[in-house]
Amino acid sequence: MQPASISNLVPITFPSTPCSGGTPSVLPTATTSATTASEVDQLRNEVEELKQQLERSQRLATLGELTSTATHEFNNLLMTILNYSKLGLRNTDQPSRDKAFDRIYAAANKASKLTGSILALARNRSGEMEPTNLKQVIEDTFLLLEREFRKYRVELELQLDDVADVLGQGNELQRVLINMLVNARQATGEGGQVKVSLRDCPETNEVAIVIRDSGSGIAPDVLPKIFEPYFTTKSGPDASGKGGTGVGLASCKQIIDAHRGRIRVESSVGKGTAFTIRLPKAV
Repeated sequence: MQPASISNLVPITFPSTPCSGGTPSVLPTATTSATTASEVDQLRNEVEELKQQLERSQRLATLGELTSTATHEFNNLLMTILNYSKLGLRNTDQPSRDKAFDRIYAAANKASKLTGSILALARNRSGEMEPTNLKQVIEDTFLLLEREFRKYRVELELQLDDVADVLGQGNELQRVLINMLVNARQATGEGGQVKVSLRDCPETNEVAIVIRDSGSGIAPDVLPKIFEPYFTTKSGPDASGKGGTGVGLASCKQIIDAHRGRIRVESSVGKGTAFTIRLPKAV
């Protein structure tokens, strides 16, 4: 049999698209993969930057919320100093002057602690953990919020044991306390009570803070959601300009997690709520 000549060969054409139809598939090239990875890294950096901006905004918001309260309190202390200075000048007898000097000293000392608390909260730290005295942080927070609690006729009681330092950032932990105490005050009606206790937990090598209020409590269906970002049951800020954004408790949990701590909540509708924060000791 003779082989077919070239002129008798039948050309065969292969389809340019896959057998299943549709657009021809393009295999990813090394350049495409590199571009995608670069874009992902860029997006991650942008997200991280936005997180840092949000944290800075939250710190500034906390400072802004406290400005009015602290200013009024500081003005009251100055008025106390001024009035007792006049009393000391008017009265030449030693007992009256001694009383005036004692009141002036007490007011000036409280004013110094108040400004120190605000500066500690405003301080921009490096982000590194350091041994932190929780008792001092709680007492500073009490000074900042004392007037607000008096204004709304809610009793704020402290029961603070002497405990070991924790490894943390004082200003961040103070943000947690401010958020949680403001929440407790808002949930507690006039004549109610908010109690803050600090105790040692030697069995777990931790320190525990308990914030307990006698307020309205949290419904069981709401309780699992309270640490979710932007979840809130409030219609907006109250008369003091605080709350209602759904950011507070989510930020609190984030800060406690960063301190390798734990936070849990117990609540009964109509009876109140208790938040327990556990933080590891520095040593």
